[in-house]
Amino acid sequence: MIPALPFRESALSFSCAGETLQGVLATPADAPVHGLGVLIVVGGPQVRAGSHRQFVALGRRLATQGHATLRFDVRGMGDSTGMPRSFEDLHDDIGAGIEALLATPGVDRVVLWGLCDGASACLLYVDAAPDARVAGLALLNPWVRSEQSLAQTRVKHYYRQRLFQRGFWSKLLRGGVGLRAMRDLMRNLSRQRRQPQATQRSFQQRMACGWQGFGGGMLVLLSDTDWTAREFEEQYRNDEAWAKARGRHGAVWRHITDADHTLSQAPARMAAEEATLAWLRHLV
Repeated sequence: MIPALPFRESALSFSCAGETLQGVLATPADAPVHGLGVLIVVGGPQVRAGSHRQFVALGRRLATQGHATLRFDVRGMGDSTGMPRSFEDLHDDIGAGIEALLATPGVDRVVLWGLCDGASACLLYVDAAPDARVAGLALLNPWVRSEQSLAQTRVKHYYRQRLFQRGFWSKLLRGGVGLRAMRDLMRNLSRQRRQPQATQRSFQQRMACGWQGFGGGMLVLLSDTDWTAREFEEQYRNDEAWAKARGRHGAVWRHITDADHTLSQAPARMAAEEATLAWLRHLV
């Protein structure tokens, strides 16, 4: 006999600005549904399963602990209708997902959980308008990429290390790979010093405002071998746009050892799941 699973999954269709979104709702099989549901926000050219089915695993793991969890395709992706759109334009999709999840009996508040530009979309959502239904944000490797941020991260975390390696200077004196690396370093230093055009608020500035103004709980998960995570840390610590956001207290930070961007290895994925569950237990 096949043992019963500790979760149930059901297909869910719901509307968003005249289009139809498709998702999968995971709920506990034989336990009460926790009042705190989790909406997995999928950004980028990505579908609700996630890379190597990471969102499937996350949704099921959270459901076994009582948290109804909805993962869905935004407009123009996977099985959902409509035209594809940038992570900067997912406000209606996230709002529709919140409505659909709150229709689950027992759920009265929602946590937004996002990876990369899905995490960025979560911050952009709470920046656009306060939503009392959102009790927390769980952000894995948020995306803040710009020419300046990438250059700054490369200089600090790659070239600084290379400059202290004997092999680098040997190659440089021979005019080989080291010379090309030195040219790359100078280009990155130049890019790092460039100032972006001051027009409307950048998405990074809106993320910082969302972080600062959000009144709920916050969990930040960072992979320790990921460039995107390093860029976010650098911008958070040093960028002027994040100065006020740095004064916001209460965010929980967790670094995941031996983890790449999408947590492709099972130990890293499970560490993120456990960190999420531990944080949810203390979220009020």
